[in-house]
Amino acid sequence: MDNTVFKGKTLLITGGTGSFGNAVLNRFLDTDIGEIRIFSRDEKKQDDMRHDFQARMPEAARKIRFHIGDVRDPASVRSVMRGVDYVFHAAALKQVPSCEFFPMEAVRTNVIGTDNVLNAAIEEGVKNVICLSTDKAAYPVNAMGTSKAMMEKVAVSRSRNARDTVICCTRYGNVLCSRGSVVPLFIDQIRHGDPLTVTDPNMTRFVMSLEEAVDLVLFAFENGHAGDIFVQKAPACTIGTLAEAVRRLFNAENEIRIIGIRHGEKMYETLLTNEECAHALDLGDFYRVPADNRDLNYDKYFKDGSVERNTLTEFNSNNTELWGVEKVMEKLLSLSYIREELEKGV
Repeated sequence: MDNTVFKGKTLLITGGTGSFGNAVLNRFLDTDIGEIRIFSRDEKKQDDMRHDFQARMPEAARKIRFHIGDVRDPASVRSVMRGVDYVFHAAALKQVPSCEFFPMEAVRTNVIGTDNVLNAAIEEGVKNVICLSTDKAAYPVNAMGTSKAMMEKVAVSRSRNARDTVICCTRYGNVLCSRGSVVPLFIDQIRHGDPLTVTDPNMTRFVMSLEEAVDLVLFAFENGHAGDIFVQKAPACTIGTLAEAVRRLFNAENEIRIIGIRHGEKMYETLLTNEECAHALDLGDFYRVPADNRDLNYDKYFKDGSVERNTLTEFNSNNTELWGVEKVMEKLLSLSYIREELEKGV
């Protein structure tokens, strides 16, 4: 993507202290972007982030502006939205078990919070909003996925009437080495001499890096139309394969212990449902799912319809390219986090 699009512009990242926000900053701070606003509710994470970028990129760090607030609060969202050109909406409750026990908290952040962000963006005339979703929103079986599915519905609904603001969604699977993901847990268990805890070794998950997650958002930013959902064609592996790959990288002999599936987990994840595949567009490395922009007059569909559909069917972590241990090790070694952890040793 041509980064000159962001020259002199103001980008707002909600939930910006997370892994995705840090990856965006690493990508954009040394470009001609005017300002990046980090909006979140954790002052400690903001302070840590501020000091980190001041130490690593002192000249560029002046472009970062930190704003304490909560997407649940419309007033704080409206305040941070003033003068913003583009929004990457990453604020969310993402942990499956905690959302299972506190589903209304997921609704307040993931659904109502998104509505607050989109309303403020439309009011302020923001040019583009990209909402970050998850594979768990496709055929959701847990509270986190259900709340994210509703987030997507809210985004598509708002996009229909947002004349000056293009609203799109990106949907991606597990991001390797992101905060709260399983690879850092495996590394920690190796260092403490503990077993590597695996829910079910045959469970499959998509394989994606943080850089690829940013690439997907930027692709949606550059190519999106109102109400689109974008998906990257990602490979997958089993959780057992991932654990073995980490163990080999660190020359560890820790046993792999199966602990059983947790609350609300699936055996495999879906990025595109069978219904979405009916009209998804193949864009090479990505799929684009256009919004259904039919109106509420369904009477005509009793008389007219379409029998044509794509040959593509459900896209999930069981029917995509499944990687073995060697490929997963190669992917892990391409990540700076893994290389840094290997330098530390066990």
